[in-house]
Amino acid sequence: MNVPFASRVTTAAEGLPRRRFTVAEVEAMVAAGVMEEDERVELIGGELVPMSPKGNQHEVVKTALLDRWIRIRPDECRLTPETTFRLSADTYLEPDVVIYSRSTGLKGLTGPSALLVVEIADSSLQYDMGRKAALYASFGVRELWVIDAVKLTTRVFRAPSESGYGEARDFNASDRLVPLVAPEAFALRLEELDLS
Repeated sequence: MNVPFASRVTTAAEGLPRRRFTVAEVEAMVAAGVMEEDERVELIGGELVPMSPKGNQHEVVKTALLDRWIRIRPDECRLTPETTFRLSADTYLEPDVVIYSRSTGLKGLTGPSALLVVEIADSSLQYDMGRKAALYASFGVRELWVIDAVKLTTRVFRAPSESGYGEARDFNASDRLVPLVAPEAFALRLEELDLS
């Protein structure tokens, strides 16, 4: 019987030492059937963290964004949705979209080699703009876009450091978003996406 991960989460050990996992150990648990392959979790500093369920508007925006970018993607770039972005031996996140160089490839993807990371949020907006953005910055992700799927606004984070991003700017749906590192072909206005 498969019990959803979120229903197995407990706070009983709050304040007590807990066992940390590595990415390799989590992958082994999935391979052994201890965890479901599609469980929505991220590994942060060795702790498994359940992810919020995706709302309908999240999926609408993600689909429209992917449709647009896949059609116009320059040949030297790759984009992958919802990949397990392995940032260290004990941390992986699952961004909605990551854009990287074809020469780097998915196997060579690191924080600094990512050209653009996009998180689309409805219920997870505060987490994505706070804790998750700080994690991306600490691993050297040069540019992060957090798109509010409900309001169609975007916060663009740049200039990463161990203590967070040095630059954060907000954009409306009518503003043109132009990536700093990824090719300009990925520039867009959210209001121009086909959200049907």
